[in-house]
Parts: sequence; C-alpha cells; structure tokens
Amino acid sequence: MVIGLGQIEATRMGTTLVAAFLASLVECVEALTVVLAVGSVRGWPSALAGAAAGLGVLAAIVAAVGPALTRIPLHLVQLVIGTMILLFGLRWLRKAILRAAGLIALHDEAAAFAKEAAELRGAGVARGWDKLAFAAAFHITMLEGTEVVFIVIALGAGGSGLVLTASLGAVAALLAIVALGFALHRPLARVPENTLKFVVGVLLSAFGTFWVGEGAGVAWPGDDLAIPVLMAAYLAIALCLVPICRGSALAVAGEE
Repeated sequence: MVIGLGQIEATRMGTTLVAAFLASLVECVEALTVVLAVGSVRGWPSALAGAAAGLGVLAAIVAAVGPALTRIPLHLVQLVIGTMILLFGLRWLRKAILRAAGLIALHDEAAAFAKEAAELRGAGVARGWDKLAFAAAFHITMLEGTEVVFIVIALGAGGSGLVLTASLGAVAALLAIVALGFALHRPLARVPENTLKFVVGVLLSAFGTFWVGEGAGVAWPGDDLAIPVLMAAYLAIALCLVPICRGSALAVAGEE
C-alpha cells in the first residue's frame, strides 16, 4: 500500500511538472520573441528592466494566491479551477488540431519578430531611459506570464505541494528559454511551438477533466493514475480529428 501511494504521488507530481514546463515553454517563447525585438531595436537595458518588472509582479501574484487556495475547500477549488483549465486546454487543443489539419496558419515566430521590430523602429529612437521599450517588454511579459500563472495555480490546486511543483516547471521553462535567447539573440523559430501547443492542449484537457471529476466526487479508477489514461484518450481523439477536419475542408473546397 505504501508503494502504491508513493507511485500515485510521483505520478501526480511528475505530470504536473511536465505540464507546467511545456505550457510555460510555449508562453515564454512568445514573450521572448517580443522582448528580443524590443531589445534589438530600442536597447537592452529598458527592455530587460521591463521584462524583469513583469516577472516580479507575476511571482508576487503566485506567492499571494497559492497559499490562499489552501483556505478554500479542496473540492470547490478542483471543480472551479478544473473547469477553467479544461476550457483553456480545449481551446489550445482545438487550435492545434486546426493548425495540424492546415485550416489555420501555423504560428511563425520569425515573422512575429520582424513585425514587432518594424513597429518599434517606426516609433522613433529615445535617448537614455526608453519608456516605450520598458512598457512593451513589461506588457508582453505580463500578457504571456498571466497565462503561465493561471496554469501554475490551476495545476497546483490538485493537492499539497503541487503549486511548488508547477512553479518549478514554469521556472525551468523560463530559464531554458532565457538561456537560449541570450545564446542566440534571435527568435526561436525552430522550436516546434505548434507541436508543443498540441501536447499542452492534451495535458491541460486531461488535468481539467480529472480535477472536475475530483471536485464533483467522481472516484477515478487508480486515482491519479487516471491522468495518463485521460491524456492518452485526448491524444487519440485529437489525432483522429486532424484527418477528419482536413478531409471535411477538402470536401467543402471541392464543392465550391
């Protein structure tokens, strides 16, 4: 029995860590693209200061909200946040399926970098402290980081210590992207972001389904071991929907 509980706890912590890392990786890549554009065009001190300020605000939010979750009945937290993360995950998964089917364009970080850089050049050059660079870097960090905070809090709502586990996954993703950004000084166009979004959509949908069930009093077979099963089910459904969506689009195009 002790070994079984240990395996369940390891499964919960492991899947939480991986989900937080991959989801945060996607958001960090998008934020890095803008910060790199801002730094390259407007100057690095103001851009890095804006990004750092954004990270500080986000860390404060996690520190404040995380402990507050322990004061709310667990089943209520799981039901409410589980529903939110399920809807969040299904939105990501829907877009990933449509991208994989060729129905909507793939996200291009190189194109996003070029567009952002062109807009910043058109704003003129500032001397000394650049308020525009600070604001742009702060805004994108807060925008993308808010989704990371939501994911960390949602994934951490499932049990004691999971906020820390999810936070570690998010921090690991941030450090990995920052290191690559400093090493390359260019957008990470080769990162398979759309594939990551597909995987993250599966992970978040599975977690959301699990937490909603837990909050509603569903006794999942195998407890936390049901999470990998839900992931496999969502992945299988998504992979089946890709050719179906592609075929339906081709059929509609043929009728026109």
